[in-house]
Amino acid sequence: MNERKGLVSFKELPVTLVGDEIKVGQTAPEFTVLKQDLSDLKLSDLDGKIKVLSIAPSLDTRVCELQTIRFNNETTQVSDDVEIVSITVDLPFAQKRFCEALDIKGHQVVSDHRDLDFGYKYGLVMKELRLLARAVIILDKDNVVRYIDINNQVSQEPNYEAALDAVKNLV
Repeated sequence: MNERKGLVSFKELPVTLVGDEIKVGQTAPEFTVLKQDLSDLKLSDLDGKIKVLSIAPSLDTRVCELQTIRFNNETTQVSDDVEIVSITVDLPFAQKRFCEALDIKGHQVVSDHRDLDFGYKYGLVMKELRLLARAVIILDKDNVVRYIDINNQVSQEPNYEAALDAVKNLV
C-alpha cells in the first residue's frame, strides 16, 4: 500500500497518508461506506449525480462539525443534480446522534469505520491515527475526479468557496 509522509499535519506533526493517491482527471474508484442504518452506500449508488465528498477525521471536533454544518447548509443552494456526502470514521450510531442533534438532513453523513475502504482507495488514511485526513473531492456525473483539496493542516477548514465554484462549473 502506498504511503506519503509530510503532505498533511495533525497538531503540527506530519502524518503518513496511506492508500492510493487519486488525481484530477482520473475515474474515481468504487468504494463502500456505512450509512447510519448500517446499510452500505457505494459510489455507484450515486451514479448520474455530481458528487461532493466532504471528508473529515471525526464529527466530535469543532472543525469537523463546522465543515459538516456548512455543507449541509449549502445543499439547499445547489442543484438537484448534486449529492453531498460527508465521510468520517465515526461509528454510524454516533453520526446519527450528531445529525439529529444538529438537524443535519440536507446530505448523507456516512462512516468509513468498518474497512477504511474509501480512505485507502482515495489515499486519505492517516496511518498514525486511523482517521481520515480533511479533504473535499468533487466528482462529475461520470465519476471523473474534477477537484481535490486535501488540507495540509487537519485543524483548518476546507476552502468552501473554491469547492463550491468547482461544483458550479459542473452544473
